[in-house]
Amino acid sequence: MIKEIKVSTSSRSQFLNITGQVSREVSSSGIKEGVCTVYVPHTTAAVTINENADPDVMEDIKNYLDKTVPWSDPDYGHAEGNSAAHIKSSMMGSSADVIVSGGSLNLGTWQGIYFCEFDGPRSRRVWIKIIKD
Repeated sequence: MIKEIKVSTSSRSQFLNITGQVSREVSSSGIKEGVCTVYVPHTTAAVTINENADPDVMEDIKNYLDKTVPWSDPDYGHAEGNSAAHIKSSMMGSSADVIVSGGSLNLGTWQGIYFCEFDGPRSRRVWIKIIKD
């Protein structure tokens, strides 16, 4: 079964911590051992696992991506004007897998799951699939 969570972003580029929402879906599934796939069905958004203790880390990642892939570039050909969002999404990736152990996400001490917005603000979906071991 696929679960869906909804997220709303408030700026063009934004990282939202969705660890709690994903954890609740894992808990409610009743699955004790397995894997949880978190998938973003959007071409200008992504998902990543990274530092969850210091918010500066996610801000640093966002700033680095903005410098590396600027919003405006004369070489972009995509007519909608959001090529940077598509490139950033491809760089970060559309899914992440997390081991489920003892009925909980088996994340590292400092890790969190983040929804990555690159073409906001928008209302988005995240799909979660929990597979029993």
